[in-house]
Amino acid sequence: MKPRVSLQDSAFRNGNFSLRINPVRSEDLGLYEAQVKHNAEVHSCHVELGLITVTLSPPNPVIENELLSMSCNSSYRASLVETCWFHNQHRGPTTRTFCSSSGTLSILHPAMSDAGSWRCQLRYSDKEIISTTFSLQILGFDGPTNPVVYAAAGSAAD
Repeated sequence: MKPRVSLQDSAFRNGNFSLRINPVRSEDLGLYEAQVKHNAEVHSCHVELGLITVTLSPPNPVIENELLSMSCNSSYRASLVETCWFHNQHRGPTTRTFCSSSGTLSILHPAMSDAGSWRCQLRYSDKEIISTTFSLQILGFDGPTNPVVYAAAGSAAD
């Protein structure tokens, strides 16, 4: 797995024996065991790495006004109850939150305002909640609302 794996040697003295994998790939899924030997004692722990994936159709970046479909899936084994999408990580009745049982969100005419941070949250039958965040890029025109721009003669205009 080199060079994607690293240990933070500086944290060992504080009892932190964390393993860092960057970037995580689907083949990294599974059970990991850590063993630490100190004097005559051996300590071990097991950690299972699960994966959550967000798929865009068409892939990122998305063209403004073209149909966009976003799906979210995880390797978790329980039955999926609900998928919620949060735009720019806001919650509440006035924010952009979409929930469904299918896990797929379709945006018929994506606009520049749809770009930014999206969070997919999966809720399972055993009450487990798994989420991930990704950045959606939209290619389009994000100009002034008024199509007339005034500039002084001899100056630059954007």
